[in-house]
Amino acid sequence: YAASALAHSLYKKGADFTASMVFMFASTNLVIELGIVLWLLIGWQFAAAEFVGGAVMIVLLRLLTPKVITLTVNKAEPDVETSESTEKPSIRSRISASAGYTIGDLTMLRVELIVGFIVAGLAMRVIPFTFWKALFISGHGFWSALENAIIGPFLAFISFVCSVGNVPLAAALWGAGITFGGVIAFIFADLISFPLVMIYRKYYGNKVALRLTLLFWFVMTLSGLITEGIFALLGGVPAHHNMVMGSKHFGLNATTILNGIALILAIAIYYFYKNPPASVSNEFAQDPICGMQVRISDAPASYLHEGVKYYFCMEGCKEAFISKNAQAR
Repeated sequence: YAASALAHSLYKKGADFTASMVFMFASTNLVIELGIVLWLLIGWQFAAAEFVGGAVMIVLLRLLTPKVITLTVNKAEPDVETSESTEKPSIRSRISASAGYTIGDLTMLRVELIVGFIVAGLAMRVIPFTFWKALFISGHGFWSALENAIIGPFLAFISFVCSVGNVPLAAALWGAGITFGGVIAFIFADLISFPLVMIYRKYYGNKVALRLTLLFWFVMTLSGLITEGIFALLGGVPAHHNMVMGSKHFGLNATTILNGIALILAIAIYYFYKNPPASVSNEFAQDPICGMQVRISDAPASYLHEGVKYYFCMEGCKEAFISKNAQAR
C-alpha cells in the first residue's frame, strides 16, 4: 500500500508514469525479505525466480505501459516543506527511525499477514484437494502452464493479501499442483489484490484503474510463463511436494533458536520505537490511521486539522482521517 501511494506521489510531483509503475513493482517484488521467506517456505528456486521474473516484469512494463495507459491527471506542485537539518543524526536516532519504519510496516501488514496464513490453512485443510486438482489443468504441456499462470493472479485478486502474506498461500497452491509459473505469477500479483485495485480507482479514475489492472495481470502472467521457461531450460523447476508449514511437536532445534533471536530483536525494536530521542520527531511523523512512520519532507499526503498538521502514507489514509473527524463533530 505504501509503494502504491509513493508511486502516485512521485507521479504527481513530476516523475514519468511508467517509471513510477516500475518503482512500485520493484519495491514490492524485488525485495530481500520476500526472497528469504520464499526460500524458507517453498524453496530456493522460488526465491531465485522472484528476481528473474521481477526483471522480466520491469522490461515488459517499460515496453507496454506507455502504449496502454495515457493519463491526464493534473500534477501537483512539489511540497517544498522540509524539516531537514544540517546536524548529522546520532546512531540512536537512526535506530529509532528504523524501528519506527519496522513497526509501521508491521502495523500496515498485520491484516494481510494474518489473512494470508488463515487462507493458506483453509486452502490446505478445508477445501478438498480434488477441488484444487480440478482448478489447475495439468498434463497438457504449454496449455496447462498458460492456464495456471492466468488463474494465479486471479487467486491473488480474490485472496485480499499481498507481499509476504502471499507466500504461505503460494506454498499451499504449490502443494495442490499449480505449475511453477503459476506460483510465480501469483506471487507477483500482490499489486492487483482487490483493496489495491480500489485504491487505483481513487488515484487515477475507473478507466485507468481497469486498464492498469488488466495490464498488470497480463504482465504478471507473461512473466510467470517466461520465468518457468527459463528455469525449465536450466533444469531448475522443482518437483511438486506438499509443504510442511509447522512442526507437530515442540523441541530445541534451529527454528527454536531463530525464533528466540527474532523475539529478542522484536523486543529491542519495540523499545527503540517507544523511546525515540527528540531528534527523530523532527524528521518523521506517524500516520494516525495506519500507524506507519513517514518522512515529513516527502510524505505522500498531509492535512491541517485544528492547527495541527498530520502526515499520511497515502491519500486513502488522509481521506479516512478527514471522514473520521467529520463524523466525530
